[in-house]
Amino acid sequence: MTTPRYGMILIISGPSGSGKSTLCSRMFEEFSGLEFSVSCTTRAPRGEEKDGIDYHFLSREEFEKHIRNNDFIEYAEVHGNYYGTLKSEVFDRVEKGIDVVLDIDVQGALQIKKKFGSDPEWLRSLESIFIAPPSYTELEKRLRGRGTDAEASILKRLANSKQEMTCWNEYKYIIVNDDLATAQKALSGIISTLRLRSARFKEAPFHEK
Repeated sequence: MTTPRYGMILIISGPSGSGKSTLCSRMFEEFSGLEFSVSCTTRAPRGEEKDGIDYHFLSREEFEKHIRNNDFIEYAEVHGNYYGTLKSEVFDRVEKGIDVVLDIDVQGALQIKKKFGSDPEWLRSLESIFIAPPSYTELEKRLRGRGTDAEASILKRLANSKQEMTCWNEYKYIIVNDDLATAQKALSGIISTLRLRSARFKEAPFHEK
């Protein structure tokens, strides 16, 4: 029996090097009915990233036009580039019962919480998970181990990560990614549980007669 329900808006944040992207990729492989909200950014594509799949890559002028038109749920400037989530990426899918994942930074998450924290519809839909490294030392080790960023970029990310890690208790759940398999199991358990929240069901999920 499939009962109609509202989708959830699942914010997942974590500093660079926390393993957030890997955990999200595995989550999409495991769960159906879960879709990624493709963020907009003004940074250049990296590696094999594709426009419209990994990000909507916009010019600064295009991004600022969206800001003026109030098209974003949230946006922020991080590491010298804009990042933002378009309203069009979220609302229609949630109404259809699709769970939408927002892989966004702490600035964006706090912006959403402040802007929509007292809205009943958002309170019904909004969930948040913070992915943390086991320590700041381990985080630095992971970032340097990538071998893809210049020293100036690494130092910038480390400074930003230290600030982000102080905001862990602004989220409903926290997963410390010390061991990837254990962290994945924790994330899967949270998602499975959140899908059972009674507030999201449009009708009783059982036969009443």
